[in-house]
Amino acid sequence: MGIITMHFLFNLSLLMILFFIFFLLNKRVGSIHLHKRAGLFYFVCSLIICSIFSYPLQTGYALDLRIIPFLLGGLYLRSSPILGILVIFFRAFHGIDVGFFIAVAFYTIFSLCIWYISPWFLKLTSNIRILFSTGITLLISVAILFLALNILSPDKLLDMFIAYVIVPPLGVAMISSLIELREKNQQLQQQLVIEEKLAAVEQMGAAISHEIRNPLTTAIGFIELLDQASLDKNNRTKYLSIIKDELNTAEGIIQDYLTFSKPIIESIEELDIQKELTHILKLLHPLANYNSVKVSTDFSTFGTIQGDKSKFHQCFINIIRNSIESMPYGGALWIKTIATQDKIIISIQDTGIGLSKEQIKRIGEPHYSTEGSKGTGLGMMVAYSILRAMKGTIEVQSEIGVGTISQFHFKLHKTKVKER
Repeated sequence: MGIITMHFLFNLSLLMILFFIFFLLNKRVGSIHLHKRAGLFYFVCSLIICSIFSYPLQTGYALDLRIIPFLLGGLYLRSSPILGILVIFFRAFHGIDVGFFIAVAFYTIFSLCIWYISPWFLKLTSNIRILFSTGITLLISVAILFLALNILSPDKLLDMFIAYVIVPPLGVAMISSLIELREKNQQLQQQLVIEEKLAAVEQMGAAISHEIRNPLTTAIGFIELLDQASLDKNNRTKYLSIIKDELNTAEGIIQDYLTFSKPIIESIEELDIQKELTHILKLLHPLANYNSVKVSTDFSTFGTIQGDKSKFHQCFINIIRNSIESMPYGGALWIKTIATQDKIIISIQDTGIGLSKEQIKRIGEPHYSTEGSKGTGLGMMVAYSILRAMKGTIEVQSEIGVGTISQFHFKLHKTKVKER
């Protein structure tokens, strides 16, 4: 293998490594079509590498792989005018001579041609794009080799043939294949995201329709009873009260959905965790008694956080109510607060039905429910949506048939944590 071929292969390996680092390891870059600036930066860096590692054939003549980034950047990003100017600029470092003016003429015309055919090129199928770019590179390489015959010594003819007729087309084929692979992966990821969003919307729609149907069905039934001519005044008042309650329930469900879709924190105030949790537990005391659930608390450490009081109440009423309802035949519920240097943690432990590993992984997803077959879990969706809006996090440990331990982490306010 000749020295020119080895030089070109080394240059090509640098371009491949740069591509791997820039596109395959950096997930934020993604598709070069979606991030044109990032893709253009890669091709500019490639041109710089090709210029630095060019092979001086003789005075005024240097060989390199500039055609690879120039052609691919022009075809995929329609950036051939920019790249053409850079190629001419880098060529000027080798001297302003006849070769320089030939390069100016060639890359000016070729840049315009590539810029013109790029939209058509992008409409081709993936395999055709690879073959097309490789074919153009082969034609250009053969043309350059033919022009260089008059300055080549016979002993370098074979080396030059391999270096210019095989390496550049091979490089274009490899890098264009990687680009196409990256594009396909990006499209698959986008498709998966869209499908997940559609699934979430479908599940949310089912949840809303199920939750609203019950109170509306009840209200419609009592409205039909109001049509009875023999209905006395007391029953009429009673039925109207029930209808009002059911419609208020439906309105509350719609409000829950709006809170879930956009949990706006309307007012920020200092919240005393012990005081707020005590108030919430008083509200849920009848439900705990009804389900024969013994509630124990440990507020030996407490502090304050910043947030919306009404949203905080709504969040933990839903969470604690869900824990109580997971123990329909009785059980125990422990609630305690833990303070660290910069956090306050609310720990809620129950002896309910528990969660599977799959359910734990899905906590916080739009369609997540911890209520199993009971209900749709809209209340828990709202709770986790509020939790995220208040910049809180959750850690869950659970086992089917044993119970669940949920820890909710909030940033501790500047107020010092007090000890009893």
